[in-house]
Amino acid sequence: MDISGLTNIFATSMYGALALVALWGIYCVTMVWARVAQKRFRSEAQQDAFLEAVEEPLERGDFEEASELCESDPRALPQLAYLAIENREIGYSQVKQLVVERFQRDVLADLDHRISWINTVIKGAPMVGLLGTVTGMMGAFAKLATADKVDAGAMANDISLALITTALGLVIAIPLTFALNSINIRIRKMEDLVAVGLTRFMGSLREAIATETMHELEEVGVISE
Repeated sequence: MDISGLTNIFATSMYGALALVALWGIYCVTMVWARVAQKRFRSEAQQDAFLEAVEEPLERGDFEEASELCESDPRALPQLAYLAIENREIGYSQVKQLVVERFQRDVLADLDHRISWINTVIKGAPMVGLLGTVTGMMGAFAKLATADKVDAGAMANDISLALITTALGLVIAIPLTFALNSINIRIRKMEDLVAVGLTRFMGSLREAIATETMHELEEVGVISE
């Protein structure tokens, strides 16, 4: 088989590669979108309703009930609240640091890892398309070099087909870019909402811990009622 045939086969295989890249990009976007939806409250009103429900048992010093309200909720704030309640014995400052580190590691870092795959697809799809175009052009010119008579129409058709892979790469990358920007906006909104919720919750938890400590000191007789 001559070089023209080999380059044509390789260029044609780029269509399959682009299809796989597109499917992987769609899968990654879907997974990240679902992950963000799983970790965030849809509105500040929903988050406030959750915080009010948790603050009620905290005011009574019922940490077990507050913990149960948070444990089964997969969203970021309830899970962080559960972590804080379960580790309250280490002190308020340490709990606050623990919660922030866990949010960064388990939520934001996980999303960053998933987003990195979308960025890879956005950068890689045009490159795969360009590779298909280059090999297609190589095949077209190799055919031209060995032809006894140049057929301008056939030559233009070969070049047109070669350029399709670059166009497909851009068709894949451009929508994914818009989708990624939308995801990043949702993540920033989630961060802001979680930060507001954590500030409120940690204030309530600090008061509950202080009250619990005071009651413990009263019980051992360190301070009088």
